[in-house]
Amino acid sequence: MSATVRLPDGAYTLSGAGGEHATPGAPFTSRVAYAAAHVVADPRAENVPGAPAAVDWDATLAFRRHLWSYGFGVAEAMDTAQRGMGLDYPTARELVRRSAAAARAEGGAICAGVATDQLPAGPATLDEIRKAYAEQLADVQEAGARPVLMCSRHLAAAARSAEDYLDVYGRLIDDADGPVVLHWLGPAFDPALAGYWGDGDPAGAAETVVALIAGCPGKVDGIKLSLLDEEFEVALRRRLPAGVRLYTGDDFNYPALIRGDAQGHSDALLGVLAAIAPPAAAALRALDTGDLAGYDRLLAPTLPLARHLFGAPTFYYKTGIVFLAWLAGHQDHFTMVGGLQSGRSPAHLARLLRLADAAGLLPDAELAAHRARAFLTTAGVAQ
Repeated sequence: MSATVRLPDGAYTLSGAGGEHATPGAPFTSRVAYAAAHVVADPRAENVPGAPAAVDWDATLAFRRHLWSYGFGVAEAMDTAQRGMGLDYPTARELVRRSAAAARAEGGAICAGVATDQLPAGPATLDEIRKAYAEQLADVQEAGARPVLMCSRHLAAAARSAEDYLDVYGRLIDDADGPVVLHWLGPAFDPALAGYWGDGDPAGAAETVVALIAGCPGKVDGIKLSLLDEEFEVALRRRLPAGVRLYTGDDFNYPALIRGDAQGHSDALLGVLAAIAPPAAAALRALDTGDLAGYDRLLAPTLPLARHLFGAPTFYYKTGIVFLAWLAGHQDHFTMVGGLQSGRSPAHLARLLRLADAAGLLPDAELAAHRARAFLTTAGVAQ
Protein backbone atom coordinates (compact mmCIF):
# COMPACT_ATOMS: atom_id res chain seq x y z
CA MET A 1 0.00 0.00 0.00
CA SER A 2 1.01 3.62 -0.48
CA ALA A 3 1.45 6.13 2.37
CA THR A 4 0.33 9.04 0.17
CA VAL A 5 -3.09 10.67 0.57
CA ARG A 6 -4.68 13.39 -1.55
CA LEU A 7 -5.97 15.92 0.98
CA PRO A 8 -8.25 18.85 0.17
CA ASP A 9 -5.16 21.08 -0.12
CA GLY A 10 -2.96 18.65 -2.06
CA ALA A 11 -1.09 15.36 -1.85
CA TYR A 12 0.60 14.39 1.43
CA THR A 13 2.86 11.44 2.20
CA LEU A 14 2.91 10.17 5.78
CA SER A 15 6.34 10.02 7.39
CA GLY A 16 6.03 6.55 8.90
CA ALA A 17 7.52 7.84 12.16
CA GLY A 18 4.69 6.48 14.30
CA GLY A 19 5.49 3.96 17.00
CA GLU A 20 8.87 5.40 17.98
CA HIS A 21 7.61 6.23 21.47
CA ALA A 22 5.97 2.88 22.23
CA THR A 23 6.84 2.46 25.91
CA PRO A 24 4.32 0.26 27.73
CA GLY A 25 5.05 -0.04 31.42
CA ALA A 26 3.94 0.48 35.01
CA PRO A 27 1.99 3.53 36.21
CA PHE A 28 3.93 6.76 36.54
CA THR A 29 5.51 7.75 39.84
CA SER A 30 5.65 11.56 39.76
CA ARG A 31 2.17 12.31 38.40
CA VAL A 32 -1.28 10.72 38.45
CA ALA A 33 -2.57 10.55 34.88
CA TYR A 34 -6.05 9.45 33.84
CA ALA A 35 -6.86 9.24 30.12
CA ALA A 36 -10.52 9.90 29.34
CA ALA A 37 -11.45 7.18 26.86
CA HIS A 38 -13.99 7.19 24.03
CA VAL A 39 -16.51 4.44 23.30
CA VAL A 40 -16.33 2.38 20.12
CA ALA A 41 -19.71 2.21 18.40
CA ASP A 42 -21.12 -0.95 16.85
CA PRO A 43 -21.00 -0.06 13.13
CA ARG A 44 -23.73 -2.57 12.32
CA ALA A 45 -26.27 -0.95 14.65
CA GLU A 46 -28.52 2.10 14.33
CA ASN A 47 -26.10 4.59 15.86
CA VAL A 48 -27.93 7.64 14.54
CA PRO A 49 -28.89 10.92 16.26
CA GLY A 50 -31.49 10.28 18.95
CA ALA A 51 -31.15 6.49 18.93
CA PRO A 52 -29.97 4.52 21.99
CA ALA A 53 -26.22 3.96 21.96
CA ALA A 54 -25.04 0.61 20.63
CA VAL A 55 -21.47 -0.15 21.72
CA ASP A 56 -18.88 -2.59 20.43
CA TRP A 57 -17.89 -3.82 23.88
CA ASP A 58 -14.88 -5.87 22.79
CA ALA A 59 -13.26 -2.98 20.92
CA THR A 60 -14.17 -0.51 23.65
CA LEU A 61 -12.52 -2.59 26.38
CA ALA A 62 -9.51 -3.37 24.16
CA PHE A 63 -8.82 0.37 23.91
CA ARG A 64 -8.89 0.67 27.69
CA ARG A 65 -6.40 -2.20 27.99
CA HIS A 66 -4.19 -0.28 25.55
CA LEU A 67 -4.26 2.73 27.90
CA TRP A 68 -3.58 0.67 31.03
CA SER A 69 -0.66 -1.03 29.28
CA TYR A 70 1.05 2.36 28.95
CA GLY A 71 0.60 3.19 32.63
CA PHE A 72 -2.44 5.46 32.43
CA GLY A 73 -5.52 5.22 34.56
CA VAL A 74 -8.81 5.28 32.67
CA ALA A 75 -11.39 8.01 33.26
CA GLU A 76 -14.59 6.23 32.31
CA ALA A 77 -17.98 7.47 31.15
CA MET A 78 -16.80 11.07 30.98
CA ASP A 79 -17.28 13.77 28.36
CA THR A 80 -14.92 11.97 25.94
CA ALA A 81 -17.24 8.95 26.00
CA GLN A 82 -19.97 11.24 24.60
CA ARG A 83 -21.73 11.60 27.92
CA GLY A 84 -24.71 13.78 27.08
CA MET A 85 -23.84 13.63 23.35
CA GLY A 86 -25.05 10.19 22.33
CA LEU A 87 -24.25 7.98 25.35
CA ASP A 88 -27.41 7.41 27.38
CA TYR A 89 -27.23 6.53 31.08
CA PRO A 90 -28.16 2.82 30.83
CA THR A 91 -25.23 2.36 28.44
CA ALA A 92 -22.95 4.52 30.61
CA ARG A 93 -23.80 2.37 33.66
CA GLU A 94 -22.98 -0.81 31.74
CA LEU A 95 -19.77 0.81 30.46
CA VAL A 96 -18.64 1.58 34.01
CA ARG A 97 -19.49 -1.93 35.18
CA ARG A 98 -17.56 -3.62 32.36
CA SER A 99 -14.59 -1.27 32.50
CA ALA A 100 -14.25 -1.55 36.27
CA ALA A 101 -14.24 -5.35 35.99
CA ALA A 102 -11.55 -5.12 33.29
CA ALA A 103 -9.53 -2.74 35.48
CA ARG A 104 -9.52 -5.28 38.30
CA ALA A 105 -8.36 -8.00 35.91
CA GLU A 106 -5.62 -5.77 34.45
CA GLY A 107 -4.55 -4.13 37.69
CA GLY A 108 -5.39 -0.73 36.19
CA ALA A 109 -6.66 2.43 37.86
CA ILE A 110 -10.15 3.65 37.02
CA CYS A 111 -12.41 6.54 37.92
CA ALA A 112 -15.89 7.09 36.51
CA GLY A 113 -18.37 9.87 35.99
CA VAL A 114 -21.35 10.44 38.28
CA ALA A 115 -23.96 12.77 36.78
CA THR A 116 -27.72 13.29 36.47
CA ASP A 117 -28.31 12.29 32.87
CA GLN A 118 -30.87 9.60 33.70
CA LEU A 119 -33.28 12.52 34.27
CA PRO A 120 -35.23 13.68 31.23
CA ALA A 121 -34.05 16.84 29.53
CA GLY A 122 -35.69 19.95 30.93
CA PRO A 123 -36.41 21.33 34.38
CA ALA A 124 -35.74 19.29 37.52
CA THR A 125 -35.99 20.14 41.20
CA LEU A 126 -32.96 20.19 43.46
CA ASP A 127 -34.33 17.15 45.27
CA GLU A 128 -34.66 15.23 41.99
CA ILE A 129 -31.12 16.23 41.08
CA ARG A 130 -29.74 15.05 44.44
CA LYS A 131 -31.49 11.71 44.07
CA ALA A 132 -30.20 11.26 40.51
CA TYR A 133 -26.65 11.99 41.60
CA ALA A 134 -27.01 9.59 44.54
CA GLU A 135 -28.27 6.80 42.29
CA GLN A 136 -25.29 7.13 39.97
CA LEU A 137 -22.86 7.44 42.89
CA ALA A 138 -24.13 4.11 44.20
CA ASP A 139 -23.73 2.53 40.75
CA VAL A 140 -20.13 3.72 40.37
CA GLN A 141 -19.15 2.68 43.89
CA GLU A 142 -20.75 -0.74 43.45
CA ALA A 143 -18.73 -1.20 40.27
CA GLY A 144 -15.52 -0.41 42.13
CA ALA A 145 -14.46 2.83 40.40
CA ARG A 146 -13.49 6.11 42.04
CA PRO A 147 -16.40 8.56 41.61
CA VAL A 148 -15.95 11.76 39.58
CA LEU A 149 -18.82 14.10 40.44
CA MET A 150 -19.48 15.55 37.01
CA CYS A 151 -21.08 18.90 36.33
CA SER A 152 -24.83 18.58 35.79
CA ARG A 153 -26.81 20.48 33.17
CA HIS A 154 -29.85 20.00 35.38
CA LEU A 155 -28.10 21.57 38.38
CA ALA A 156 -26.78 24.45 36.27
CA ALA A 157 -30.37 25.22 35.27
CA ALA A 158 -31.97 24.70 38.69
CA ALA A 159 -29.47 26.25 41.11
CA ARG A 160 -30.18 29.82 42.17
CA SER A 161 -27.12 30.44 44.34
CA ALA A 162 -23.75 29.08 45.38
CA GLU A 163 -25.48 27.67 48.45
CA ASP A 164 -27.51 25.33 46.25
CA TYR A 165 -24.28 23.86 44.85
CA LEU A 166 -22.74 23.57 48.31
CA ASP A 167 -25.83 21.77 49.60
CA VAL A 168 -26.15 19.29 46.71
CA TYR A 169 -22.43 18.49 46.57
CA GLY A 170 -21.95 18.51 50.33
CA ARG A 171 -24.61 15.84 50.85
CA LEU A 172 -23.27 13.77 47.97
CA ILE A 173 -19.71 13.87 49.31
CA ASP A 174 -20.95 12.93 52.77
CA ASP A 175 -22.67 9.87 51.27
CA ALA A 176 -19.58 8.73 49.35
CA ASP A 177 -17.71 5.70 50.67
CA GLY A 178 -14.33 7.35 50.07
CA PRO A 179 -12.66 10.36 48.47
CA VAL A 180 -14.24 11.70 45.28
CA VAL A 181 -12.98 13.80 42.39
CA LEU A 182 -14.82 17.04 41.68
CA HIS A 183 -15.33 18.19 38.11
CA TRP A 184 -15.47 21.67 36.63
CA LEU A 185 -16.17 21.69 32.92
CA GLY A 186 -16.30 25.08 31.25
CA PRO A 187 -18.84 26.28 28.69
CA ALA A 188 -16.39 25.70 25.82
CA PHE A 189 -16.99 21.98 26.41
CA ASP A 190 -20.70 22.34 27.22
CA PRO A 191 -22.48 25.69 26.80
CA ALA A 192 -25.24 24.53 29.16
CA LEU A 193 -22.73 24.72 32.04
CA ALA A 194 -22.20 28.48 31.89
CA GLY A 195 -22.31 30.01 35.37
CA TYR A 196 -21.56 26.74 37.14
CA TRP A 197 -20.94 26.92 40.91
CA GLY A 198 -23.37 29.85 41.06
CA ASP A 199 -21.26 32.58 39.46
CA GLY A 200 -20.65 33.59 35.85
CA ASP A 201 -17.21 34.88 36.89
CA PRO A 202 -14.73 32.00 37.35
CA ALA A 203 -13.05 33.89 40.19
CA GLY A 204 -16.32 33.98 42.12
CA ALA A 205 -17.07 30.35 41.27
CA ALA A 206 -13.63 29.40 42.60
CA GLU A 207 -14.62 30.74 46.03
CA THR A 208 -17.46 28.22 46.13
CA VAL A 209 -15.20 25.37 45.03
CA VAL A 210 -12.58 26.21 47.66
CA ALA A 211 -15.25 26.45 50.36
CA LEU A 212 -16.73 23.09 49.33
CA ILE A 213 -13.36 21.35 49.51
CA ALA A 214 -12.45 23.00 52.83
CA GLY A 215 -15.77 21.84 54.28
CA CYS A 216 -15.14 18.19 53.35
CA PRO A 217 -11.68 17.39 54.77
CA GLY A 218 -10.35 14.02 53.65
CA LYS A 219 -13.28 13.42 51.29
CA VAL A 220 -12.01 15.16 48.10
CA ASP A 221 -9.15 13.52 46.23
CA GLY A 222 -8.95 16.38 43.76
CA ILE A 223 -10.73 18.47 41.17
CA LYS A 224 -10.62 18.11 37.40
CA LEU A 225 -10.54 21.57 35.85
CA SER A 226 -11.35 22.15 32.17
CA LEU A 227 -11.57 25.91 31.67
CA LEU A 228 -8.73 26.19 29.12
CA ASP A 229 -7.16 28.99 31.19
CA GLU A 230 -3.61 28.21 32.32
CA GLU A 231 -3.22 31.21 34.64
CA PHE A 232 -6.53 30.53 36.38
CA GLU A 233 -5.67 26.85 36.88
CA VAL A 234 -2.33 27.65 38.49
CA ALA A 235 -3.98 30.16 40.84
CA LEU A 236 -6.65 27.63 41.91
CA ARG A 237 -4.05 24.89 42.30
CA ARG A 238 -2.13 27.01 44.77
CA ARG A 239 -5.26 27.49 46.89
CA LEU A 240 -6.08 23.82 47.33
CA PRO A 241 -5.44 22.18 50.71
CA ALA A 242 -2.42 19.92 51.03
CA GLY A 243 -3.15 16.49 49.55
CA VAL A 244 -5.94 17.68 47.22
CA ARG A 245 -4.90 17.30 43.59
CA LEU A 246 -5.61 19.60 40.68
CA TYR A 247 -6.29 17.29 37.73
CA THR A 248 -5.75 19.36 34.65
CA GLY A 249 -8.34 19.00 31.94
CA ASP A 250 -6.72 21.78 29.90
CA ASP A 251 -6.09 20.25 26.49
CA PHE A 252 -4.53 23.54 25.30
CA ASN A 253 -1.86 23.95 28.00
CA TYR A 254 -1.28 20.51 29.56
CA PRO A 255 2.53 20.26 29.03
CA ALA A 256 3.29 23.31 31.18
CA LEU A 257 0.60 22.54 33.76
CA ILE A 258 1.71 18.94 34.30
CA ARG A 259 5.38 20.00 34.35
CA GLY A 260 4.56 22.52 37.03
CA ASP A 261 6.78 25.01 38.82
CA ALA A 262 8.55 25.46 42.13
CA GLN A 263 5.20 25.78 43.90
CA GLY A 264 3.60 22.61 42.55
CA HIS A 265 2.15 20.86 39.52
CA SER A 266 -1.10 19.57 38.09
CA ASP A 267 -1.90 15.90 37.73
CA ALA A 268 -3.98 14.96 34.70
CA LEU A 269 -7.44 13.80 33.70
CA LEU A 270 -7.42 14.53 29.99
CA GLY A 271 -9.17 13.44 26.82
CA VAL A 272 -6.09 14.19 24.75
CA LEU A 273 -4.02 11.61 26.65
CA ALA A 274 -5.98 8.80 25.02
CA ALA A 275 -5.04 10.13 21.58
CA ILE A 276 -1.35 10.70 22.38
CA ALA A 277 -0.75 7.79 24.76
CA PRO A 278 2.66 6.54 23.48
CA PRO A 279 4.55 9.87 23.45
CA ALA A 280 2.71 11.07 26.56
CA ALA A 281 3.74 7.91 28.42
CA ALA A 282 7.34 8.41 27.33
CA ALA A 283 7.18 12.04 28.47
CA LEU A 284 5.77 11.16 31.88
CA ARG A 285 8.48 8.53 32.37
CA ALA A 286 11.06 11.21 31.52
CA LEU A 287 9.47 13.39 34.18
CA ASP A 288 9.70 10.51 36.66
CA THR A 289 13.48 10.50 36.20
CA GLY A 290 13.82 14.29 36.33
CA ASP A 291 14.54 14.59 32.61
CA LEU A 292 12.68 17.86 32.02
CA ALA A 293 14.26 18.45 28.63
CA GLY A 294 13.14 15.01 27.47
CA TYR A 295 9.64 15.66 28.80
CA ASP A 296 9.42 18.93 26.89
CA ARG A 297 10.81 17.42 23.69
CA LEU A 298 8.36 14.50 23.70
CA LEU A 299 5.21 16.52 24.36
CA ALA A 300 5.98 19.54 22.17
CA PRO A 301 4.84 17.89 18.88
CA THR A 302 1.53 16.84 20.47
CA LEU A 303 0.44 20.35 21.42
CA PRO A 304 -0.42 21.66 17.93
CA LEU A 305 -2.51 18.53 17.42
CA ALA A 306 -4.32 19.00 20.73
CA ARG A 307 -5.09 22.65 20.05
CA HIS A 308 -6.53 21.76 16.66
CA LEU A 309 -8.39 18.73 18.01
CA PHE A 310 -10.04 20.81 20.75
CA GLY A 311 -10.60 23.92 18.66
CA ALA A 312 -14.01 25.60 18.61
CA PRO A 313 -16.62 24.25 18.72
CA THR A 314 -14.68 22.36 21.37
CA PHE A 315 -17.46 19.92 22.28
CA TYR A 316 -16.97 18.17 18.92
CA TYR A 317 -13.43 17.10 19.80
CA LYS A 318 -14.78 13.56 20.27
CA THR A 319 -15.07 13.23 16.49
CA GLY A 320 -11.35 13.84 16.07
CA ILE A 321 -10.52 11.45 18.92
CA VAL A 322 -12.37 8.61 17.18
CA PHE A 323 -10.93 9.52 13.76
CA LEU A 324 -7.40 9.24 15.21
CA ALA A 325 -8.22 5.92 16.91
CA TRP A 326 -9.36 4.58 13.54
CA LEU A 327 -6.28 5.83 11.69
CA ALA A 328 -4.01 4.37 14.38
CA GLY A 329 -5.64 0.93 14.09
CA HIS A 330 -7.45 0.81 17.45
CA GLN A 331 -10.79 0.19 15.73
CA ASP A 332 -11.81 -0.85 12.24
CA HIS A 333 -14.35 1.86 11.37
CA PHE A 334 -15.17 5.54 11.76
CA THR A 335 -18.67 5.33 13.22
CA MET A 336 -19.79 6.96 16.45
CA VAL A 337 -22.79 6.63 18.74
CA GLY A 338 -25.34 9.31 17.95
CA GLY A 339 -23.92 9.69 14.45
CA LEU A 340 -21.32 12.13 15.81
CA GLN A 341 -18.78 11.23 13.11
CA SER A 342 -20.33 14.15 11.21
CA GLY A 343 -19.26 16.61 13.92
CA ARG A 344 -16.07 17.75 12.14
CA SER A 345 -15.45 18.69 8.52
CA PRO A 346 -13.21 16.73 6.12
CA ALA A 347 -10.85 19.73 6.05
CA HIS A 348 -10.56 19.66 9.86
CA LEU A 349 -9.86 15.92 9.88
CA ALA A 350 -7.34 16.22 7.02
CA ARG A 351 -5.40 18.76 9.09
CA LEU A 352 -5.63 16.38 12.05
CA LEU A 353 -4.04 13.65 9.93
CA ARG A 354 -1.02 15.88 9.19
CA LEU A 355 -0.62 16.84 12.84
CA ALA A 356 -0.93 13.23 14.05
CA ASP A 357 1.75 12.19 11.59
CA ALA A 358 4.04 15.00 12.76
CA ALA A 359 3.53 13.89 16.37
CA GLY A 360 4.38 10.25 15.59
CA LEU A 361 0.93 8.95 16.49
CA LEU A 362 0.27 6.71 13.46
CA PRO A 363 2.15 3.43 13.95
CA ASP A 364 1.29 2.06 10.49
CA ALA A 365 1.56 4.84 7.90
CA GLU A 366 0.20 2.74 5.04
CA LEU A 367 -2.84 1.64 7.03
CA ALA A 368 -3.54 5.23 8.11
CA ALA A 369 -3.18 6.48 4.54
CA HIS A 370 -5.45 3.72 3.21
CA ARG A 371 -8.16 4.62 5.70
CA ALA A 372 -7.77 8.36 5.12
CA ARG A 373 -8.12 7.82 1.37
CA ALA A 374 -11.32 5.83 1.90
CA PHE A 375 -12.80 8.55 4.10
CA LEU A 376 -11.82 11.41 1.82
CA THR A 377 -13.22 9.64 -1.21
CA THR A 378 -16.65 9.64 0.41
CA ALA A 379 -16.15 13.37 1.18
CA GLY A 380 -15.59 14.14 -2.50
CA VAL A 381 -11.79 14.36 -2.51
CA ALA A 382 -10.76 12.06 -5.38
CA GLN A 383 -7.82 9.77 -4.65
